[in-house]
Amino acid sequence: MKSIIVYYSYSGNTEKVAGILAEVLTGKGEVQQAELVCPDESKTFLGQCRRAISHKRGMIGPLNFNLGAYDLICLGTPVWAFGPAPAVNTFLDKCFGVEGKNIVLFTTYGSGAGRERCINYMQDILAKKGASKFRRFSIQQLKVNDKDFVISAAKEAL
Repeated sequence: MKSIIVYYSYSGNTEKVAGILAEVLTGKGEVQQAELVCPDESKTFLGQCRRAISHKRGMIGPLNFNLGAYDLICLGTPVWAFGPAPAVNTFLDKCFGVEGKNIVLFTTYGSGAGRERCINYMQDILAKKGASKFRRFSIQQLKVNDKDFVISAAKEAL
């Protein structure tokens, strides 16, 4: 099985979860990780939230948006103002090749408000592009460093 984990991480929490997910998937085949980098993002929390709540897009570095070569596509984001980070919005706009693919959506969050809305938003976009099988999990920032907890959540979603 060939898997890709695409994620955006501002504080490092989503990156930690992506790394643990990669460890879990390594025994199942080839795993590639792709971090979304947004050079035009706001450096303030309020600025980040303003962009996220209005589903703004952000520039992201060079990346192959064709996901057709992967059997499993994992997409992770922090929850910002009830939605994904702007870099993830841009990736969702540009990605293709997801028809009939298995998708794992994951989020990291603080309070939990908006995490379902965020993950539903991502799922709706990918479903419109033809993705058909979705699994999901979310990790609160207080649990990000609990590797056993994250492994359990990832395995349950897989």
